[in-house]
Amino acid sequence: MAPAEPAAKRAASGDLDAAANGDGMPPVMADGRCNSRALSFSELQSAGANPQRRGLPKRAPSLTKLVDDLVDELKGDKSINSVLVANNGLGAVKFMRSIRSWANQTFGNSRAIALVAMATPEDIRINAEHVTLADQFVEVPGGTNNNNYANVKLIVQVAERAGVDAVWPGWGHASENPELPEALAARGIRFLGPPAAAMAALGDKIGSTILAQAAGVPTLPWSGSGVAISYEDCGGVIPQDTYDQACVFTLDEAIEACAKIGYPVMLKASWGGGGKGIRKVQSDEDVRAVFKQIQGEVPGSPIFAMKLAPLSRHLEVQLIADRHGNVVSLFTRDCSVQRRHQKIVEEGPALAASQEMLRDMERCARALARSVGYQGAATVEYLYSIEEKKYYFLELNPRLQVEHPVTEGITNVNIPSVQLLIAMGVPLWRIPQIRATFAGLEAKLEPEQFDMEATPQRLPDSHVVAVRITSENANNGFKPTAGHIDELMFKPTPEVWGYFSVKGGGGIHEFSDSQFGHLFAKGETREAAIRAMVVALRDVRVRGEIHTIIDYAVDMLTSPLL
Repeated sequence: MAPAEPAAKRAASGDLDAAANGDGMPPVMADGRCNSRALSFSELQSAGANPQRRGLPKRAPSLTKLVDDLVDELKGDKSINSVLVANNGLGAVKFMRSIRSWANQTFGNSRAIALVAMATPEDIRINAEHVTLADQFVEVPGGTNNNNYANVKLIVQVAERAGVDAVWPGWGHASENPELPEALAARGIRFLGPPAAAMAALGDKIGSTILAQAAGVPTLPWSGSGVAISYEDCGGVIPQDTYDQACVFTLDEAIEACAKIGYPVMLKASWGGGGKGIRKVQSDEDVRAVFKQIQGEVPGSPIFAMKLAPLSRHLEVQLIADRHGNVVSLFTRDCSVQRRHQKIVEEGPALAASQEMLRDMERCARALARSVGYQGAATVEYLYSIEEKKYYFLELNPRLQVEHPVTEGITNVNIPSVQLLIAMGVPLWRIPQIRATFAGLEAKLEPEQFDMEATPQRLPDSHVVAVRITSENANNGFKPTAGHIDELMFKPTPEVWGYFSVKGGGGIHEFSDSQFGHLFAKGETREAAIRAMVVALRDVRVRGEIHTIIDYAVDMLTSPLL
């Protein structure tokens, strides 16, 4: 007999109001577990799966006490015992594995923090790994992400009904929507990310560049050159007339701005990303040809023009900020190897600039984050001009980046766990992992406060190279592919590790992110890390209906040009 259609899938609106119980969530039994009419996850998996994965996980009081005691020791202000992972795919898998690892090391119990997943019917159908890893999953409407992982109203509903203490947004989806932290804060639910005001100010490429100029961060010539106002002076909201001075609204304005800057120029939509809403132009004719394309790819987005820096590297600074005004930088990454503005190979620490220059980039990044009262993980992206030996601000991403494990590999800092501790109100200088990155400090629970700006950090003594594994056909214009995966085999070693959002027997569905894997190789030198990565990639086996870029990545890593 055909299985019943999931109740959440039948919901007509973008939230759960039409699902199961009429109130946005499956019916709840007397013991607190959900009893949805939808097909249970255990029926969709092989025999022996835990049928209570759909229910609110029962929690032993001893686990709650472990978390409470840690928060007391580290002088936090709120225990977080459960987290809703408002994401899917690789992001959700990485967060869950990181929190499980940290909880096991910290409490001796990998499930000390309850993790609640959101799952679309498509995720369930392909046996998505994040659903399997979760203590509980809540089925949400399928289709494009505006129905589920990018739907703020839905996420808040799920968080409230599941009774979680916090929400982790991941990357993509709703991770940069200020409405999410604002709505959660109104309900007393912690957000593992920045407050709404800082996110709104820095998540916009134009606004963040205006604030960066005010904070003294170098910028390339652009349509907003000379436009500056500090976060403090504007109260967190850049006046519209100031903002508009940095934008180009018409084709004629775009041509005029590009001519003033000097070709070549990049025309960008402020709300764009992932290669959308961005074009290189080298003449007035190019601007005429692409301006409407940019408008169409990111409808309604403000557009700006910025000088194209030739012979440059794409360098990043990883930031972590707490709720007490402290900011730490965890060194740099080089993400210059890209295709269509999508990162393919990431590595760290950056080697293209001098150590003095890298430290100055980190200092400017910290100053920018501090100036807006930032909290959580962030990445400041720069262009480094090889010819000029100068760096220029690109943008600040107010979330955790896909490539953050590169930083984890060179610092031994479990960044998602630090995000969790920050949300618990723990000061950075009390977190043992963070203290361990500074010279002369012991990683202990009863530390003394220290000046994080004046105290030198321990420089990385290794190099990490990362490769994104996507379900694209490199022989057919990198066209995304979807379908069943019969076999997925990867053998980690002490030098190479990785994360996958699916396993053999699963698949990539039509709404999945094309990236389903991420491999990391560590070595004493860059060359050693690359050699280890090449060996690992050649051993990866993916058999099924999808194509991958693995062979393409091997060819690229073995090219003398890299």
